[in-house]
Amino acid sequence: MEVKVTQDQAGTHIDWELDGVTARMIDWFWSNMEKGMLLWHPDQHEPLSWYVPVKHGNPVGSVHIAPQTWSDGTRQDLYIRMEDLAKVPQKLIDLIVYKHCYVAGGYDRSTIDQGQPFGYRLHQWEPSDCGVRGKSSAIDGSKHTTPEEGRVWAEHCIQEIGNWEVFLPQLYKLYRVVTNTSYNPFADLTVEVKNGVARYKYIS
Repeated sequence: MEVKVTQDQAGTHIDWELDGVTARMIDWFWSNMEKGMLLWHPDQHEPLSWYVPVKHGNPVGSVHIAPQTWSDGTRQDLYIRMEDLAKVPQKLIDLIVYKHCYVAGGYDRSTIDQGQPFGYRLHQWEPSDCGVRGKSSAIDGSKHTTPEEGRVWAEHCIQEIGNWEVFLPQLYKLYRVVTNTSYNPFADLTVEVKNGVARYKYIS
């Protein structure tokens, strides 16, 4: 895995490149996170559950509960929603440069049903000569994040992204035998951005 971390006024950003992983595998992962949550970050993640399950072909609006403890000792019971691109702040849309993307909004139990996310995570990726290249960004919502907090997140995220290279090709291949989309959903997360407006090409 090749990686570079930068910070600016928008937030904290990680540029990354993975060998042997495809864009389709990452698309698949976001609809099937419960299958690989512990593999994604074995030291800090706990098992995932769905608060609002994924729908085959359209995971927008799905919410997963992701208990985890980061390197600074902070334990969080995060409620994470896949946000609608039409409803996120323009500052996130302006950061999209790759062909696939996933925008996560972070909440807690008291805000998930009615409230604003305290932060956003923008993950974007596209095919490359070696496999896939991408960028992950942490952007403030209702909560201000310090540069140090951004670096703690970056350390966590780098390990997640890097572990895709270790387990995702094998996991994706194993689940190809499961044709029931109730248990193995999929959505193509190709995104189109035109005149400052983003939409998923294959999600209506």
